[in-house]
Amino acid sequence: MLPVLDLPGLRPTPDRVRETLFNWLGQALYGKQVLDLFAGTGALGIEALSRGAAHVTFVERDRQVASLISDNLATLGATQGHVVTRDAQVYLAEPGQPADVVFLDPPFNQGLAAPCCAALEAGGWLASDAMIYLETERSLAPTVPANWQLHRETQAGESMARLYQRLPA
Repeated sequence: MLPVLDLPGLRPTPDRVRETLFNWLGQALYGKQVLDLFAGTGALGIEALSRGAAHVTFVERDRQVASLISDNLATLGATQGHVVTRDAQVYLAEPGQPADVVFLDPPFNQGLAAPCCAALEAGGWLASDAMIYLETERSLAPTVPANWQLHRETQAGESMARLYQRLPA
C-alpha cells in the first residue's frame, strides 16, 4: 500500500467505489490517455496505469500532495505518469489534449463539479467517446453537458459516483 498524507480535505475514493469503477471500465483503459483532476492521493490514476493506460496526467494543486504522487510513481517505476502542480480549474482554462478517460473528484461542497464538467467539454479536453468519472457529495445533483450520458452510478457513505459516456455533440 502506498503512503497517503493525512491532510484536511484529502478524501480518497472509498475502496469499494474504486473497485466498482474499475469493474465498470473493464478493459477500457488499455492504451488510453487518462486525466486525473483533483488527483489527491493519485490512487485512481495509479490504478489506471496498472490496468494498461498509456499515460496519466495527474493534476493536484497542493505541492506536498503532488510531490507524494510523484514519489509514488517513481517507487512504482511508472514513467507513463506526469504530475502537474496546479489548480484544476486553472489547468482546464488552457487548451487541452483530448483524454479518453477523465477522473473528476473535486473537493466536496465547493461548487466545482459543474464548472469543471463544462470546462472539460468546452476546452477540447475530451476524446469523442470519452468516459468521465465524477465523484461528488451524495446531496449534489451535478449539472453536466447535454451530450454526457449517464452510464453507471453508485453511492458509498457521503460519496456519489457516476460514470458518464460522452456522445458526439
